[in-house]
Amino acid sequence: MKFDLPALAPLVAVLYRLLTRLVRYDDNGEWQAILAAHAAGETIVLALWHNELFALTGYGSRRGRNYVTVVSQSQDGELIARVLERFGHVTARGSSSRGGVRALLSCIREMKRHRRIGVFTVDGPRGPRHEVKDGVIYAAHRAGALIFPLRAVPRWKFVFTKSWDRFEVPWPFTRCRVLVGEPYRIAAAVLDDVALERERRRLEERLEGLGAPAVR
Repeated sequence: MKFDLPALAPLVAVLYRLLTRLVRYDDNGEWQAILAAHAAGETIVLALWHNELFALTGYGSRRGRNYVTVVSQSQDGELIARVLERFGHVTARGSSSRGGVRALLSCIREMKRHRRIGVFTVDGPRGPRHEVKDGVIYAAHRAGALIFPLRAVPRWKFVFTKSWDRFEVPWPFTRCRVLVGEPYRIAAAVLDDVALERERRRLEERLEGLGAPAVR
């Protein structure tokens, strides 16, 4: 008998909302840059590491509901998609190994037509850890989007050390610093292999460059 993991979505959504509500987030006013750019009519991509997805999704959901997120077509991805949709997010289903092009086109369409903010876990869904995949670069280039690098730094957290990404879950009541990097656009007019590699490294450097400040 196969266990129906996605059927747990209602329970997971309740527990997730409760736990993230107990986290004491602080963005030092930096999230306002995202809201201002969106209000000015910019197409926006938020780029984050997969291991910080838990904390950043919780905080982003507090700041709005107009997101579109690329989610894999695996059983785990189905659970994540159902939870996100309960928070009012739109999901585009696919990954580098299955349905990826269709998912990217769907995501771009939502960003352009419905002014949703695109959210990409740039090293997901299977890694390698902290290595940017091509999808976010293609999507941002085609949409002419502003890319905002994002990081989450909980003071106390549980780390799943055996997962490929060392996935992080903040402890209840801990402080969590949300870091928003300077926005930028894909510089290349034509995204050939050389430009793609350059832009991947550029985003990696921007994410890592946000650093991890002490959280009191």
